[in-house]
Amino acid sequence: MMIAAAAAAEPHGEAASASLPQLDPTWWPSQIFWLAVTFGVLYWLMAGRFLPSLGGAIEQRRDRMADDLDQAAEFRRQAEEAESAYNKALADARAKAQAIAADTRAEVDEEIAGLQADTDEALEKQLAAADSRIAAMKSDAAAKVREAAADTTRAVVEALIDEAPTDEAVSKAIDAAARA
Repeated sequence: MMIAAAAAAEPHGEAASASLPQLDPTWWPSQIFWLAVTFGVLYWLMAGRFLPSLGGAIEQRRDRMADDLDQAAEFRRQAEEAESAYNKALADARAKAQAIAADTRAEVDEEIAGLQADTDEALEKQLAAADSRIAAMKSDAAAKVREAAADTTRAVVEALIDEAPTDEAVSKAIDAAARA
């Protein structure tokens, strides 16, 4: 308790200065002076050195971004031109390919028509030869049938009447039988 009574007996100013001098009004003028000096130095450093270099960096960045955007726009324009040139070249190539295909198709059709005409002509010649061979075979077969009929008629007449008929009589009989 004695300590508390001794502390109460001291004057108010000494206790405040011993513990927190910044709250003591006697020190305020020097504190305001140093605050103004520090603020002035910091203001001078910021305004003279840091802010201009910071503004220059910001301006350089802005210029670089504008240049990059301009360059990107130029690249986009070039890409669009390249794409349109590619599309045109592709369309031209397709048209050329279709023209070549049509020409080739026409040539192949002409060649096929020529081969078909040659084949038809060869087949007609073969058919004509076959027809002539068939006609020759028919006439040969008819002659052999007539000869066989004549021999048979002669043999039948000889067997029936024991006499050999004349060739003229056999020929007349065969003609009469063929008409009937």
